[in-house]
Amino acid sequence: MTIEAVTGLGFPLAWTAGATAVARGTAKLEQSMRLVLLTYPGERVMRPDFGCRLRDFVFDSVTPATEVWVADEVRRALALCEPRVTVESVDVVPDDTADGVVRLVIGYRPLGADGEATMVVDLRTDRDASAGGAG
Repeated sequence: MTIEAVTGLGFPLAWTAGATAVARGTAKLEQSMRLVLLTYPGERVMRPDFGCRLRDFVFDSVTPATEVWVADEVRRALALCEPRVTVESVDVVPDDTADGVVRLVIGYRPLGADGEATMVVDLRTDRDASAGGAG
């Protein structure tokens, strides 16, 4: 399967010219990856393992240990739930311009593709270590 063969309903659902919008290629793959990351395990009926536990880190302080845990959880969830990609890297980067935002920079390789692509997902956290976060 090539990346061009990846096609499906766009997310979030939208309408174009009276028909449901369709997403293709890398855009569809990234939509699917984002769905995995934003779905908590147990939310999907008949798929209790589908999803990612990013919400577990929302109230943690941003520390090196938390960054490792978040990166490991992203890798685990995408490896389990999105077989069309191989995760090459996950960088957890605190955003100094937006308080409490951490950027997840995910380097991935679509199955059957030669090149690597990058996707960025923002995660809101309690980044103030003095606030007594669980991390």
